[in-house]
Amino acid sequence: MPVETMAPEITVRETTARPAKGWGEGLGRDGGRDGGRDGGREGGGRTRRRRRGGRNRSRGGRDRNSDRNSDRRSHRSPEEIDAELIARRRGKERDGRPLGRYLMCVHVHNDLTQVAVLEGRSLIEHYVSRPADDVYQIHGNIYLGKVQNVLPGMEAAFVDIATPKNAVLYRGDVQFDKEDVVEQGPEPRIEHVLKRGQLILCQVTKNPIGEKGARLTQEVSLPGRFVVLIPDSKTYGISKRLPEGERRRLRTVLDRIKPKEHGLIVRTAAENATEHELTTDMKQLVERWDRIKQQAEKASSPTLLYREPSLAVRVIREEFSSDYRGIAIDDRALFEEVRDYIGDFNPEFVDRVEYWSEKEQGFPLFEQHRVVEQLRKALDRKVWLPSGGSLVIEHTEALTVIDVNTGKNVGKNNLEETVLGNNLEAAEEIAHQLRLRDIGGIIVIDFIDMEIKENRRRVVEAFRKALSRDKTRTQVFDISELGLVQMTRKRIGEGLLTAFADTCQSCHGRGVIVDTKMLEDEAAVEAGADLPKNAR
Repeated sequence: MPVETMAPEITVRETTARPAKGWGEGLGRDGGRDGGRDGGREGGGRTRRRRRGGRNRSRGGRDRNSDRNSDRRSHRSPEEIDAELIARRRGKERDGRPLGRYLMCVHVHNDLTQVAVLEGRSLIEHYVSRPADDVYQIHGNIYLGKVQNVLPGMEAAFVDIATPKNAVLYRGDVQFDKEDVVEQGPEPRIEHVLKRGQLILCQVTKNPIGEKGARLTQEVSLPGRFVVLIPDSKTYGISKRLPEGERRRLRTVLDRIKPKEHGLIVRTAAENATEHELTTDMKQLVERWDRIKQQAEKASSPTLLYREPSLAVRVIREEFSSDYRGIAIDDRALFEEVRDYIGDFNPEFVDRVEYWSEKEQGFPLFEQHRVVEQLRKALDRKVWLPSGGSLVIEHTEALTVIDVNTGKNVGKNNLEETVLGNNLEAAEEIAHQLRLRDIGGIIVIDFIDMEIKENRRRVVEAFRKALSRDKTRTQVFDISELGLVQMTRKRIGEGLLTAFADTCQSCHGRGVIVDTKMLEDEAAVEAGADLPKNAR
């Protein structure tokens, strides 16, 4: 799973105190000093003193309650502060059971592992891992690679990382010391930095897809539960998804624990994390990096230096929080592994990890939560909307196309209202399908034409709002003159369909079988005599 690098700066919001009713201290409405409400009357109104910021604020503008809370915190011991943070992080409960909008289900069958994330009863994310994915699902792995070719015209290099296909390293992802570059300049070219046969340490940022090899970077990052370590870097940042007050607290902690030689990024999961937890997480990552460097120094050929943990642990590391009411796992060994992992970092969540026994429960885990039923629908090219409209999702080599249709939706009052309602439903469902099917790259959506400009704006805004719940980076453009919405979604894997499908052996993925019977006459045979049999 990708690690989103958060911007290092802290956004400071300037707030202006709301003025009290009445008109300033001795000032009338028109600026006179008579103090009357109408400003022109002498004593015509009651003079009111201006109150700066509210009942509990001092003359200096600071909140007295905030000051008292700050003083109270400063007099508490570190153990008391940590206990409060852990209690706050645990989340809400009802009758001793945790509350949360999400549920994670992990199903293991033979060597196949599936992870389903449900919001309420709706399936929103699905991940699949197979043994063969050690070759094709390598995102996050760190390798010692050997440069095979340097292509100045492409500003890229192909690197052997001991996988079936060479990976590609672009100029913008190359890290180097200027003192080691012979040809000096403001921006040295890639052929001046990398040479054929050179051994480099690199990390996979994108899995191999189709005929393309994996994409690499030399800026290595090691994700932990609470922080991300950027070795040999000055990067320093805190997730912007955290509240402003929590970001200030974490910045204070980071100023004390950040290693001088490495960069550090605090993740969203670090909300209410204690200083001890952050320090422990960081030290484990530093030790891991030291082991990776030692292996790299000993190796003399392309080799794997670090492998990302199992699928379930990766998803939990990236996703799990107090918003999850639980994790259900139907494999005993994986259940023990996940429970130990959570116990090390979030012991307050250990009771949310549940072992699902099919014999005791009477139903398979995925059947109990209707995951299989929803997956079957997600693998279909057509998706029905609640009002009777539909979506048709088609994949091509270059992009994904989504067509919106009214279908059985005939509306009530007028055409524009019917189309607007259908498009708003479609916007919400498309955001859900992109996340569930893990569709990435360029996406073009053909909404139904709307005459009113405001309606078009409403549809795009509703679509962007629905996409805001998706952690994968997206960019949406306004509706074009042809009524199309163009967008991009960061592409990491090949998507849900590829995980459950193989290329058709009859049509070879084209979707149609060409009938050549009408070409089988003597003239056609003679004309195609010099062609291969499969091309005649």
